[in-house]
Amino acid sequence: MSAPSRKTARKPAAPVAPRGRQRLPTAGSDEKRERILKAAEALFDRYGYANTTIEQIVQALGVTKPFVYYYFRNKQEIFETLCWAPTEACFTVLDFAADDPRPAHEKAVDGLQRLIAATIAHYPAGFFPYREPQAFSPAYLKASRNVAQQFYKQFCALLDEGRASGHFDFRDTRITAQAACSLPGFLYNWYQPGGKLGPAEMVVELTDLASRVLGLRNPAPAPAPAPAPAPAPRKRASRTAPQPQDPSPPRRRKSASSTNNNAS
Repeated sequence: MSAPSRKTARKPAAPVAPRGRQRLPTAGSDEKRERILKAAEALFDRYGYANTTIEQIVQALGVTKPFVYYYFRNKQEIFETLCWAPTEACFTVLDFAADDPRPAHEKAVDGLQRLIAATIAHYPAGFFPYREPQAFSPAYLKASRNVAQQFYKQFCALLDEGRASGHFDFRDTRITAQAACSLPGFLYNWYQPGGKLGPAEMVVELTDLASRVLGLRNPAPAPAPAPAPAPAPRKRASRTAPQPQDPSPPRRRKSASSTNNNAS
C-alpha cells in the first residue's frame, strides 16, 4: 500500500462549536476540555447517551458543574463534539492531493483502508453515531450528511474509473460503495479492543474483505506450480529374461505302429 498522500482540501467545519461560557481561550483550556470529553466518552460508551447525565460526568472528573458548563452548554454538545472528530476523520480519507499520480483503483483501496483505520482509531466515539443516531441535533445531522455525500461522490467516481480500467468487477456503483463501507460501519456491533486481532491486523483483514466486495482483480502473478514428483527409478532387467511357459500340456507323439494300424 502506498504512503498516504497529503490532503489539500479544507476540513469541514463542525456543525456547532463548543460554546459554554468560555469566550477566549486560556492556557490549558484545551487540556481541560479534553478531560471532559474523555470522561464523557467512557460514560456514553458504558451507559448510553440517554442514561448519562452531567452529574455523572462531574462526579467522574471530581469537579463542579460550573467547570463543565464553562466549556460546554449541555450534554448534547459534549456528545456531538465527541462524534464529530471521527466523522470528519472517516469522511475526508479521499481528499487526496490534486497531483497524486496513483490510479483510481489504488486510491479507492487506500481510502477504504484509511476509513477502516480511522473507525478503529476513534473507538468508541466513532461508533456512537451508529448506536444512537437519535441523539443528534438537526444541525449536526445536516453537517454529517454533507460530508458523507461528498465522500460517496468521490468514492463512486474512483470505482467507476477503476472498473473502466479493468481493475474492479461489480455492477451497481452506489450499492457496491455502500456495501464496502458498511464493513467498518458494522464494527460497532462486535468490535472490542484486545480481541483476537489487533488494530493493525483488523485493518488488513477488513481491507481485504472490502476489496473483494469491489471485485478487485489481484495483479499479483499466480504462484508457480509445484514441481512434479521425480519418476521412480526403473528396475534393471536381468541378463537372461525368463522364457514364457506354454500352459497347455505337451502332446504325446503317436508311435509308428499305431499309425500303421489306423491306416490298415
